[in-house]
Amino acid sequence: MTITAAHLSPFVALVAGILILLMPRLLNYVVAFYLIIVGLIGLNGIYHFVR
Repeated sequence: MTITAAHLSPFVALVAGILILLMPRLLNYVVAFYLIIVGLIGLNGIYHFVR
């Protein structure tokens, strides 16, 4: 399996979202939820968890 930027960006978004949730402020929550959603959508596009 070749790892490309398309494979890494969802993981980076999830990690960034989780780290931002650890430092709570209102804007941080909004950004964190956005990053988590983008990460899950990206991972679903690669691995097809939900069809």
